[in-house]
Amino acid sequence: MRGPDRVDARIVLALDDDPQATVVALARRLGLARNTVQARLQRLHAQWLGPVSRRLDAVTLGYPVLAFVTLEIRQGDIDATVAALRRIPEILELQATTGDGDLLARVVARDADDLHRVTRDMLASPSVRRTRTSVALREYVPMRTRPLLRRLEAESSSASGPAAAGGQGPASAGPDAPATVPVVQARASR
Repeated sequence: MRGPDRVDARIVLALDDDPQATVVALARRLGLARNTVQARLQRLHAQWLGPVSRRLDAVTLGYPVLAFVTLEIRQGDIDATVAALRRIPEILELQATTGDGDLLARVVARDADDLHRVTRDMLASPSVRRTRTSVALREYVPMRTRPLLRRLEAESSSASGPAAAGGQGPASAGPDAPATVPVVQARASR
C-alpha cells in the first residue's frame, strides 16, 4: 500500500483549516474535481485518518494531568499485560520500547491522587514489576503532523527529473531530510 501523496496532504491540510468543509468546498478551494476529492477522502478515512475522538483534548474531558509511565514487566506475559492495561481508560497510548523499561504509557489523570490510583491500577496488571512516572509540566510542542504534511506537499511539488516521477531517490528527500533517507530509498529500489 502506498502512502499519502501531495494531493492527499493538501486535502488533509485543508481539512485541518476547516474540519467541516464539504467535498464541494474542498474541491473548489484546492482546484480539484469533486470526484477526486471524494475518492481520496474515502481512502484517507479508510487507511490513514484516525478516529474523531483523538481530536478531543484530555484537559477538556477533565484530565489536566499528563504523565509518561515507564513499565518494567516480567518477560513472556506481554499479551495478558497489554490486555489488562488496555482496560484502564486513562492510558491514552502504550508503546513497546527499548532501554530501561519495556512499555511506555501516555497517561492522563484528574489530579495527583488520581494519577496515583492509575499507577496502582497499572501495577495490578499481570507481569508489571515496576513503574516510573514522569509528570509533564508544560507542553511546548503538541502532538502534530501538520509540518510533515507541509513537507510532503513541498517535496512532491519541488521534486524534478526522473526521481520525481517515481518518488524515489535524493530529489524527493527534500532539503531538510536526514542524509540517510536517500540511502534507504536507494536500497529499497534495487
